[in-house]
Amino acid sequence: MKYSPLVDRIAGEGADAWLIHYAARAAQERGEDVIVLSIGDPDLDTPALALERGIERLRARDVRYTPAAGRQAARAAIAEAHAQRTGQAVTAANAIFLSGAQNALFTASLCIAGPGDEVLALEPLYPSYPATIRASGADLKRVPAPAERGFRIDLEALQAAITPQTRAFFFATPNNPSGVILNEAELARIGELARRHDLWLVADEVYAGLAPGGRVPGLAARLPERVITVSSLSKSHSMPGWRAGWLVGPEQMVKHAESLAMCMLFGLPGFIQEAAVAALASRDTAEARVRELCNARRDFLIEGLRGIPGIRCSRPEAGMFALIDVRGTGLTGNEFMHGLFQAERVSVIDGGAFGQGTRGFVRLCFATDEAELGAAVARIRRYLEGVRTHGATVPKP
Repeated sequence: MKYSPLVDRIAGEGADAWLIHYAARAAQERGEDVIVLSIGDPDLDTPALALERGIERLRARDVRYTPAAGRQAARAAIAEAHAQRTGQAVTAANAIFLSGAQNALFTASLCIAGPGDEVLALEPLYPSYPATIRASGADLKRVPAPAERGFRIDLEALQAAITPQTRAFFFATPNNPSGVILNEAELARIGELARRHDLWLVADEVYAGLAPGGRVPGLAARLPERVITVSSLSKSHSMPGWRAGWLVGPEQMVKHAESLAMCMLFGLPGFIQEAAVAALASRDTAEARVRELCNARRDFLIEGLRGIPGIRCSRPEAGMFALIDVRGTGLTGNEFMHGLFQAERVSVIDGGAFGQGTRGFVRLCFATDEAELGAAVARIRRYLEGVRTHGATVPKP
């Protein structure tokens, strides 16, 4: 049987990196002694107000159809939170409630690009970005933020990548996996290029609540006609399984997104939207809680890794991930990932899943229990002692 060309475009890249994560989860479910640091799932419960509101509405049988764009209260709450964070004057008409930030990125991609277009994306990038962008039929071109520049964007490379076919530039700030926050000077240049070449800017700010003060520099207030902001409650409120996300953009863009949501979702559960409204009402407290956890664990991890021969850990500005440079061990990121799991039952992600520039790195999530994180550091140290003593590299399966 024949399939659409779409299936090739969405096949994804870096799939091998996730096999270790799935193996670790399966081992964990079997009760084995594993430490899972391969995914950003904060070691905190959903805020009580949001949890209780969701349970209350579920018990009240709030399980009927809802508007495709989300309930007015949810859209208004998103608009208020966005305006407070970015300074952009928006209303509920500028917001649409979607099934997580990933769904919002997919929606933006399909609404602004198509076959024959080019879309630029800042690398390192989350592994779902390539398929998300190519699903539209557009070609993906990567703009590097190299390790030797501290994972900061190469603005000259961005300018050189723009062609008459370029329609948009996708970027995450804070970045996953590097934790780098785009600064005002970088954003000013990005904005100037967007105006000159008539580009859409898709700003993935899902980790913005974890940045200092819960805010990042942005372009939404300065370029409201061309900026689409994507976010969710997954990281900032420790609510990944609720799938509560959104995009904010020009009203016409949101209308197109609503049409797509009608085809794809036909509305999302009302009780989840009500929980999201409660979560957004207490956003300052909820975000500070996650931010404090991540800052403390980041410092704990960096101190714990200090002095381990062969590795270097860059200090992320925000988020819940650290990139660990393992090139000094003589291992690739992929070998390190497989070897660490097989020898010590600790799962991390090969940096190569995020792009060429992070192939000698692994990504580790530090938003977990301190004792577990300490045990993971001890296991990493022990694993590398074995590598140095026995030359024990573990081949890919």
